[in-house]
Amino acid sequence: MKKKIAILGSTGSIGKSLIDIIKSDKKNFEITLLSTNKNYKVLIKQAKEFKVKNLIIKDKKSFDQFKKLKFSKKINTYYNFDNFKKFFRKKNDFIMSSITGLDGLEPTLKSIKFTKNILIANKEALICGWDLIKKELKKNKTNFIPIDSEHFSIWSLLQNQKSTNIEKLYITASGGPFLNLPKNKFSKIKIKDALKHPNWTMGKKITIDSSTLMNKVFEVIEAKNIFNLSYNKISILTHPNSYIHAILKFNNGLSKILIHEPNMKIPIFNSIYSEKKKYLKKKSFNLKIMNNLCLNKVDLKKFPLVKLLEKLPQNSSLYETILVTINDKLVYKFLDNEISFEELIRQIEKFSNLNEFQKYKKIKPKNIREIYTLMDYVSLKIDSISI
Repeated sequence: MKKKIAILGSTGSIGKSLIDIIKSDKKNFEITLLSTNKNYKVLIKQAKEFKVKNLIIKDKKSFDQFKKLKFSKKINTYYNFDNFKKFFRKKNDFIMSSITGLDGLEPTLKSIKFTKNILIANKEALICGWDLIKKELKKNKTNFIPIDSEHFSIWSLLQNQKSTNIEKLYITASGGPFLNLPKNKFSKIKIKDALKHPNWTMGKKITIDSSTLMNKVFEVIEAKNIFNLSYNKISILTHPNSYIHAILKFNNGLSKILIHEPNMKIPIFNSIYSEKKKYLKKKSFNLKIMNNLCLNKVDLKKFPLVKLLEKLPQNSSLYETILVTINDKLVYKFLDNEISFEELIRQIEKFSNLNEFQKYKKIKPKNIREIYTLMDYVSLKIDSISI
């Protein structure tokens, strides 16, 4: 029997990677739903190739353009995520949630009840809405698999182990394009320089987060949430080759390392083929990298945003929504050439330390409305203050 799978965000890099994997195994998978924000032309190609009957196009203008096409008459199409009941009469085997940004939180929460396994690649959802997600997972007895390479690695290493047995967790960071750039040259960094990631091909936003190491701040928060660890048990190590993704040191004296080449198809592939013999084409074991791992502590003078972790509350709070919104807003200002790279880092530090935001460190998110309302408030606050 074919495995049923829905892909939220099928036109993004994670969605496309999953599509590529399924393409070689169509006889074992049925895609029940695809979604996009604006890229309906790619969505149409995907729908035709896999004979998908249900589509969501979130952007209203793109949805209206799609509805003018003949193809739209042959398929069920909506522009929001309120109609999962119409799409899914039975639970999917898998739903991949790979919509970027906090826009991905609502569809993630709504989709959990309609799948046996949810694969989440949306950082913001796991950072800001983990308590809400965890509640839905438990309520609907849905299995959760993190897809980010670091968290999938931790999840894999913890099979038959409890997170309480972890003495120390190390998450690795490539260091982005500026790992070896002298600090006194940061003032000359241009947008095109920050977008030259040495190992990964990613979207512009996440590539900039990698260049500031803000992506690792977020990954530490995710790891704390997912695996119920305290911040003092998690550290970041720079590793230029992106070959090691996680190191677990257990309290029994053993340590485990998970390695794979920097290719998101690997965690995605292993998340959907955990119970079946299926092989992924891969490169040979890289002894050159293994003999030159170059693991080091983070240079906090170059990457001061890592120090934000020292001020975060141990329990999940609405402050994480503030931090995500501040970073998102300012990264796009940098990409729009409104602020410099150094100013981007300074302003993230400045806004995250505003007194009026500190009270949210003691407030747990009760519902998704609180998160989205706070996101809008913080965004307006940044716009109202001169940078």
